[in-house]
Amino acid sequence: MNWKETYSTWKQFRELETTLKDNLNQLEKNENELQEAFYAPLEFGTAGMRGILGAGINRMNIYTVRQAANGLALFIGTVGEDAKTRGVAIAYDSRHQSPEFAMESAKTLASHGIKSYVFDSLRPTPELSFAVRHFGCVAGIMITASHNPANYNGFKVYGEDGAQMPPQDADKVTEFVSSVENPLEIEIIDDSQSDDFITIIGKEVDDSYLKDILTVTIDDELIKRSGSKLNMVFTPLHGTGKMLGERALSQIGFTNVSLVEEQAIADPNFTTVTSPNPEELSAFEYAIRLGEELSADLLVATDPDADRLGAAVKLPNGEYRVLTGNQLASLMVHYILTKKSEKQNLPKNGLVLKSIVSSELPTRICEKYQVEMKNVLTGFKFIAEQIKDVQEKQTNEFLFGFEESYGYLVKPFVRDKDAIQALVLLAEMATYYMEKNQTLYDALLEIYKEFGYFKEKTISVTKSGMEGLKEITRLMQDIRNNLPTSFGGIKVNFTEDYSVGKRMLSDGKIELLDLPNANVLKFFLEDGSWIAIRPSGTEPKIKFYIGAVDETQEDVDNKMERFGKELAKYRD
Repeated sequence: MNWKETYSTWKQFRELETTLKDNLNQLEKNENELQEAFYAPLEFGTAGMRGILGAGINRMNIYTVRQAANGLALFIGTVGEDAKTRGVAIAYDSRHQSPEFAMESAKTLASHGIKSYVFDSLRPTPELSFAVRHFGCVAGIMITASHNPANYNGFKVYGEDGAQMPPQDADKVTEFVSSVENPLEIEIIDDSQSDDFITIIGKEVDDSYLKDILTVTIDDELIKRSGSKLNMVFTPLHGTGKMLGERALSQIGFTNVSLVEEQAIADPNFTTVTSPNPEELSAFEYAIRLGEELSADLLVATDPDADRLGAAVKLPNGEYRVLTGNQLASLMVHYILTKKSEKQNLPKNGLVLKSIVSSELPTRICEKYQVEMKNVLTGFKFIAEQIKDVQEKQTNEFLFGFEESYGYLVKPFVRDKDAIQALVLLAEMATYYMEKNQTLYDALLEIYKEFGYFKEKTISVTKSGMEGLKEITRLMQDIRNNLPTSFGGIKVNFTEDYSVGKRMLSDGKIELLDLPNANVLKFFLEDGSWIAIRPSGTEPKIKFYIGAVDETQEDVDNKMERFGKELAKYRD
């Protein structure tokens, strides 16, 4: 069917949800918006799906959620009857319709005879990952759109190891999702039968998760001495972080924590922020105001589903600076390796994992401590995949994993980004430097002096709608057809094209890469800097990553500016 025929099917559907009927009536006033809602199904990929709330096959609503859950159910059916009994863990965040989407998912699974464990109220994404392993489930569903604007929601799928589903399984689920021609026709179980298949969960999982959180800290004596002295401001940005964040800090000994009260309320409209994204300075406006009032040592923020964490640290002049995800990760890696080395419990087979678009500063730190650093594709599922592999083969001991986009994992009892773990580790780090009369900013400067000045930047360009997708595809193809030989006057040593798994050297030789295929280009420059270009897998964006390195802050700033200007020709 073309989009007009699909729209007509929805319009004529007598049982259409009332709010969606109203939304259709509004869309009819603007044919372009109507076409956007119906021109193609909402894309279901390796990270599940994410989109704008509303009527249509290209929107998040109870029918597209049922379609996604139905696809997962059909996949589970291929695994075996035992998989249906093991069931699916389901959690949700504070967004519009998240509780409804969670129950719609559970009822759809139940219509296939599949059990589910549904949280009694909103919970962080890392706790969903934990719950999958806790109950021995075959899969997990997290209803969230992470840090997207208030008019978005999403459906993330997890495998039995608690990690986002690996590509091969996600592809099978996608095929099943796509096999449904009309999501309006998908059946769900009757409420009277739901108790046979749906179990409501809560405190038991919270307590088990918080017990494991106690293993995140490294120096318990330090925390006993000074943990209560750390003056900390915490904002969950209207999301799920408050649910466990406060308790996690308190149980360990960080009791001097002030909540940003206006943002401690679970608000699907994210009323006090333009974007609930801890990567952005604007998200810290309220935290900075409270921090200045209290003269806080550290400000921290978690995104709505509490898998990402951002932080602002005090500068010598008393002002606060929001650190980048790469800077926070560098501080964490340095602290973990330094502390473990001091305590003489740094394993000889230690392993740190990061994405290919993250800073190389942690790599330099790992080299000092003779700890292996391994790069993986963007997507925390690839970090989780490596954790599973080394644990099964007993080849390495996992120490830390991170992505530049403010995602960190300290302990593998969770297999996704975990802002609650990062919250606890960051508090311990800040306490450690506080005892030395230093801030985390002072610590970062010391790291730069020892290992070199690194600066990274991510430039996201939004290309919405049908034309936007085509434009991104054209741009990637144009760059591949005309590979740059230099950036900012610095020669490209070699280029890695992950879509074909090849490394192209400047002398024309080609080497194969030991990574799955992905639509990413990365250029390695002769001075150690790098440039990467990657379309987002979950949003209508193309991202340009810059990693510059030099011997002084001024030189690295100048180099970053040159790279940015040159990349502008690809963005505009």
